[in-house]
Amino acid sequence: MRTELERILRAGRENRVYSAAAWSVGTADGVLDRGMLGTRWWDGPQVTEDSRWDLASVTKPVAGIVIAALAERGRLSFDDPLPRHLPEYAGGDKAAITVRQLLSHTSGLPGATPLWRTHSTRAALLDAIRTGPLRTRPGTQVEYSSQGFILLGLIAEAAGQAPLDRLVAQYVTGPAGLTATGYGPVPGAVATEDCPWRGKVVRGQVHDENAVVLGGICGHAGLFAPLPDLERLGQILAGGAASLLKPATHTEMTTAHTRGLRRGLAWQGLDVPGSPVGTALTADAYGHTGFTGTSLWLEPGRGRYYVLLTNRVHPSRETAGIEAVRHAFHDAAVGV
Repeated sequence: MRTELERILRAGRENRVYSAAAWSVGTADGVLDRGMLGTRWWDGPQVTEDSRWDLASVTKPVAGIVIAALAERGRLSFDDPLPRHLPEYAGGDKAAITVRQLLSHTSGLPGATPLWRTHSTRAALLDAIRTGPLRTRPGTQVEYSSQGFILLGLIAEAAGQAPLDRLVAQYVTGPAGLTATGYGPVPGAVATEDCPWRGKVVRGQVHDENAVVLGGICGHAGLFAPLPDLERLGQILAGGAASLLKPATHTEMTTAHTRGLRRGLAWQGLDVPGSPVGTALTADAYGHTGFTGTSLWLEPGRGRYYVLLTNRVHPSRETAGIEAVRHAFHDAAVGV
């Protein structure tokens, strides 16, 4: 028997918003509704439990948990200025930016910047971030910026004295038991875009082009995961994240630190209007979406999690309809 969630997501495939979808709704104690449908690419094999999805910006809160875990261990502070961990930023217009501002998207660094178009090497792209202009004075305005999370990945590596993929394994995927979550490449992953820049359909390489130039292991994008792992992470967070962070740290991360647009530390709050998941979730909800069509949202008061995975950029990022699907899914999911 099909559930309402399955009907909504099957209609999304029939309307060619994506070739595949997977979902899970539940609490810390178990699953209330879950499933998967469609194919890893159009005319490809069926998605399965072990199919891995490009999480895109759902990578950001995972990197944020790494930063928070390092803070708990005294390796850094949320209020450290950028040059404390990245000395090359001393003396410039970004010297006063703090880790907290990077996490809450109030650093002044611009968003939606396709640096990959004009900077084809890791060194050149990172230098472009260092030397590029700020949009606003740090601490004054919310602007969603992947550049900030690229820098947070570098900060984590400097403070943790290890590559970011190892830190993610040490502080997140290992303790959480996410056995199949990690950075790519992931052969056979659910397909993303038929990419003009790469001249092929992307299957298992990170979709984000800035991440490609940076080598695929970044703070802003790059993680791949199957539904059971995102389900498990949702259950852990819905239960208070005790296996990952101290309660006070988890609360600090998930509480809004900004006015207007609600931003926690690496998490997004529920903006009304304007939330990418609609307004049916409770006011205390937090979560994150990914450009490829992924999302993970939590309702602390109800102890609920909501996982939705799609490949809405396949075969083109110009495909319309994911906003309506996300809203309909979460509107229905709160009643499960």
